[in-house]
This record gives sequence, C-alpha cells and structure tokens, in this order.
Amino acid sequence: MDIKPLSPTFAVSPQIGVEDIPAIADAGYTTIICNRPDEEIPPSHQAAAIGAAAKAAGLAFIVNPVTHQGLVMDMITGQKASMEAADGPILAYCASGTRSSIVWSFTQAGEMPTQDIIAATTAAGYDLGGMAPQIDAMAKS
Repeated sequence: MDIKPLSPTFAVSPQIGVEDIPAIADAGYTTIICNRPDEEIPPSHQAAAIGAAAKAAGLAFIVNPVTHQGLVMDMITGQKASMEAADGPILAYCASGTRSSIVWSFTQAGEMPTQDIIAATTAAGYDLGGMAPQIDAMAKS
C-alpha cells in the first residue's frame, strides 16, 4: 500500500486490498473512496469485498468508479459531496492513484489556485500539469 497525501485531509493510493484496511484505519483515515470500476479487477479486490472490510473496521466506504472512457461531472460532484460529508481524513484509490488524483483536482477547482492543485499532485508523483487549462475552466464555471 502506497498512500500519497494531496492535502492534510485527502490522500490517494493505488489499489488496496482487504489486508490493508487495518493500516488505513490506524493511519487515521475515516473514509475510503473507491474510484476503481469492478470490471477491472478480480472479485477479491472489488468494491463489495473492500467495502465490507472497511465497514467492519468502522470506516465509511463510498463507491465512485471512474472509467478510462471518461470523467463526467456527476463523478466530480458526487466525490465532492462525499468529501464534504466525511468526518475525517479520506483515502481514495484506483489502479495507480491517477484517476483519484484527477477527480480530487477537479473537486478543488475554484477552492484553491490551479498551480497549488498541480503542485500537490506533482509532489505525490502524479504529473497533471497538462490538465491546468481544464482545472482553470472548471474553476470559472
């Protein structure tokens, strides 16, 4: 498990497993957001399995799959609402953490300067600099 903080209350990770849930809880995360579609992974790592383990550990679990075919506004607004409703730090995961970073970036558009969003994702190892125009456009909408 490779947790990469983007802010004091939000981090991303590549795919997690049931065995990672205790360490996630011990690290202080209270909510897990699954951005990975079940179609990409075996049943042992699908949302039902991870969600059951998260709930058993007392963590909130939200499913917001982001496909490679495209990110739509409902995915962004749903994730932002989940983030606002969370009662503590959030860990979002997908295959590599990139999709989770992209969704986070769009949820922060207009909340923080685009260059700070890009700097946070870059520091975590995700080069989203090419998305600055889209983040700027989202901030203006």
